Amino acid sequence: MARKKITVVGAGNVGASAAQRLAERELGDVVLVDIPETKGMPAGKSLDLFESTPIYGKDVRLVGATEYGATAGSDIVIITAGKPRTPGMSRDDLLNTNAKIVRDVCENVKKHSPDAILIIVSNPLDAMCTVAMKTTGFPAHRVIGMAGILDSARMRSFIAEALDVSVECVHAMVLGGHGDTMVPMPRFSTVSGIPITELLPKEKIQAINDRTRSGGAEIVKLLEKGSAYYAPAAAAVEMVEAILKDKKKVLPCAAYLSGEYGVSGIFVGVPVKLGSKGIEAILELKLSPEESAALQKSAGAVKELVGAMG
Repeated sequence: MARKKITVVGAGNVGASAAQRLAERELGDVVLVDIPETKGMPAGKSLDLFESTPIYGKDVRLVGATEYGATAGSDIVIITAGKPRTPGMSRDDLLNTNAKIVRDVCENVKKHSPDAILIIVSNPLDAMCTVAMKTTGFPAHRVIGMAGILDSARMRSFIAEALDVSVECVHAMVLGGHGDTMVPMPRFSTVSGIPITELLPKEKIQAINDRTRSGGAEIVKLLEKGSAYYAPAAAAVEMVEAILKDKKKVLPCAAYLSGEYGVSGIFVGVPVKLGSKGIEAILELKLSPEESAALQKSAGAVKELVGAMG
């Protein structure tokens, strides 16, 4: 059986980290593509990664390119291209610059891989999903934003740290836009099935919620140049694995809503079932009035961003 083909657009830190993890999990052959101005950088990184495959015994090919011909026929395209955040900058500040970049990328993807499933990582993520869907004309189930997995992973890390337990025992749920209005859900966050609301005091849960919302900004501030890349890459690769292995895995992702949760016409983070077709179902949780209001506020912030792009 022919190996699957995965394109990673953007050979920077997120893209290269994703390519490495894809190869290490032997999920498929990888094409790392970037703009012509990067010259031999994507090819150099891909060659370096390919030369590491004999060491950990994984049979995949990795190639780098500065044009999209090499990406033709990709099963999945991960889009990481765009300007990263710098200290003091919000994800939203990147809006128009990254919208143009994502639009250009998607025109090439549509031309060379018309049947691909798109995973969007570029910020501001929810708005960039809209750009990707409108540019490609792909159906909504084939355009998916990587956000909730990253945000919930951050929340899981903080919960495990607070309780001094294995991260494997911890599950967390974060809904809404991938920004300051995201909605951590303590009621649906558990340690081996036990809700954290029974294990941690309210003040500690609030502190974890706040740190989850500012998780990306915390790393941007510490790095001083650039933004997070190891965890975002890992989150995108988890999505690829769920799709290519048809795992039917329930994960929080940015999905296009058509009335679910009372939201229509935008991408918002919700739990979805990921399988070979992409998003195979959107799961609707029964939210409290307070949780629902927070989600509506987050959706409103996403709508404003999409509106600002015209």
